[in-house]
Amino acid sequence: MNTNFYTIINIIAMAIVIFGLYLMQKRHFSFTARVLSALGAGIVVGVALQLIYGPGSEAVASSNTWLNIVGSGYVRLLNMIVIPLVFVAITTSIVNQDAQNLRRSALSIIVVLMLTTAISAGVGAGIASLFKLDSSTLIAGQAETDRGEVLNTTLTEFQAKSIPDQITEIIPKNIFYAMTGQGSSATLSIVFFAGFLGIATIGLRKKKPESAKAFTDFLNMLHDIVMRMVTMVLRLTPYGVFALLGKFVSTSNFTEISKLFEFVLASYSAIFIMFVVHILILTFYRLNPFTYLRKAVTVLSFAFSSRSSAGALPLNIETQTEKFGVSRGVANLSASLGTSIGQNGCAGIYPAMLAVMIATGTGIPMDITFFAKLIVITAISSFGIAGVGGGATFAALTVLSSMGLPVALVGLLIAIEPLIDMARTSLNVSGSMVAGLVTAKRIGEIDMDVYDNGKAVAEAE
Repeated sequence: MNTNFYTIINIIAMAIVIFGLYLMQKRHFSFTARVLSALGAGIVVGVALQLIYGPGSEAVASSNTWLNIVGSGYVRLLNMIVIPLVFVAITTSIVNQDAQNLRRSALSIIVVLMLTTAISAGVGAGIASLFKLDSSTLIAGQAETDRGEVLNTTLTEFQAKSIPDQITEIIPKNIFYAMTGQGSSATLSIVFFAGFLGIATIGLRKKKPESAKAFTDFLNMLHDIVMRMVTMVLRLTPYGVFALLGKFVSTSNFTEISKLFEFVLASYSAIFIMFVVHILILTFYRLNPFTYLRKAVTVLSFAFSSRSSAGALPLNIETQTEKFGVSRGVANLSASLGTSIGQNGCAGIYPAMLAVMIATGTGIPMDITFFAKLIVITAISSFGIAGVGGGATFAALTVLSSMGLPVALVGLLIAIEPLIDMARTSLNVSGSMVAGLVTAKRIGEIDMDVYDNGKAVAEAE
């Protein structure tokens, strides 16, 4: 039998799963149940394709081409609404809050994001030392060597820009170009412009109150429209999760992954510890951690399968407002800023682990000064890291180059990058939600009745 026959059989099986998820929606299964079911179905289908055909077979590649319509289509829809969502989230957060509350909430969110990133860097460095990770034990294949050469080229381009130039790039020369998502500072550029526009609107209230009110009403109307678009896209989340995870599992080379199992285990250990840190922070602020985990499981599951903090932004905001009772302003700020600042997994744990791993392999002495410098540099460098696939690599380039360490060795981890990126992304999203919850609790912008209510869910209509 030819490949086309097997492809048709596989497509039929995938269609049955998708239809099953549709029936669950029609029968009013909870959104969380549907997402978790999709997660499990994606793993089962991926493993089945691996066992039957093998990861490199034509039947798997051909089947995934069709499955990719669902997965990539869903991700593209998310990417389509992320930029408008960031824009309306920041502007409405500013124009609908008084200046004092705005300063307090923004400062608190940034501080929490930075502190948790510093902690995550310390955890990553500590775990790497505990596991005695050593880059000298890795053997580079052709793919890894090519990847290392690309990273060196990227580093050369990165170092051509001074730190003042990199900071200046946050200010967009053309806001419409920034809104296309081009460049590593695109999201921060949009945040800057949205903040600038919001502050200008507030300043206009004294001189031309009618104009300021009309524009504020327009922004709120635009926010409502964008959030309706978000709801429409979020309805498709179970299907997207199934397709994304099914493709990932069916195409992963677990033989290559097994060679770097120790690094995978160390990475997941560090990520688990940081989740515990998040739980301890919430407990300190008297927020029930079990309630948090139960209500956050949907957005964390999506972040795990999509590997995109920016893609999880709509679900992040909805989870904070509808499930946790966080005010819309704080949720918008924390979720939006969390896509580019203080990503605990990609910009904290990962670069710190690589730094210790490479320093060990190259014989660089590691004393208290080394670790202190590493933590500070990692925290500062977490500004502007894009919340999409590949953001962790850019974070690693920034930290390693600042520490004077070779960057080509990052290419050695090419085989396991997707696997650890899944958990890192979940941690990133958790960090932004923790920042929102802590800030909301501190300034009294959280409805504890909603947070404590076990039935409060963010359902797609």
